[in-house]
Amino acid sequence: MKYCLSLLLLFSNYCNAQEWQAEFLAGFSGYNGDLTQKRINIEEYRPALNLNIKYHTGNFVDLRGGIVYGRVGADDKNNSEPGLKARNLNFKTNILEANIIAEINFLDPEVYTAYPYFFGGIGVFHFNPFTTDDNGKKVFLQPLSTEGEGLPEYLNRKKYSLTQICIPVGLGWQMPLNDMWKISFEFGYRFLFTDYLDDVSTTYPDLNLLSNEKGPEAAALSYRGTPTTTSVAGHQRGNPSKNDSYFIGGVKFTTSLDNLLGRGGD
Repeated sequence: MKYCLSLLLLFSNYCNAQEWQAEFLAGFSGYNGDLTQKRINIEEYRPALNLNIKYHTGNFVDLRGGIVYGRVGADDKNNSEPGLKARNLNFKTNILEANIIAEINFLDPEVYTAYPYFFGGIGVFHFNPFTTDDNGKKVFLQPLSTEGEGLPEYLNRKKYSLTQICIPVGLGWQMPLNDMWKISFEFGYRFLFTDYLDDVSTTYPDLNLLSNEKGPEAAALSYRGTPTTTSVAGHQRGNPSKNDSYFIGGVKFTTSLDNLLGRGGD
């Protein structure tokens, strides 16, 4: 009887320590890839939002699922290297990501009120790179096959998917804000399996061929450099040896679902 009572008390304490939480992050998003010369380029950062539902166990590992929205982009005009400026490419894309992530707390949350944490998981994201043509019109780039992707003459360049897998990893620091809310400062990096987040990866295709297959606009947006020419086939356009990536950072607010739904006093 004493043994059963002890197990019941332990189970009761364990259940009480568990808590469903809601999280909201407001911050910034950025990207590293073929159009970024510097790892950190604040003028290219754009707003980002993140909503999570987290299962807080009260122990060292918490689980969360979330939705992330951000926008990333870059422009060769912001690069200092003359060759990149002359390339004259640019892009933007909205990113919508869904993920499942495990948070590993470096200190026991039952003992410490403020502590650092690491997180890692898996996600799926959707993107669709676009630019503005010389007439000021917004143009989505993937259908144009700007590097010959999907054309029969370039069998080794497959059409890239606009929905892909990502691996989110990052660090954060959490502390209490008041009796109901906690605040965190978080930065997360996304490792990708594509080099076409920016629609730039390898070498220029034959522009005459591209114009015949996809239209003059495809050729015009594939090569936007100076001097004007059509003989750039095989010349370097991007760097295929390294995939693109994006990152999300900001300030995150956390509260229990009971508090959020007005049931904190029940």
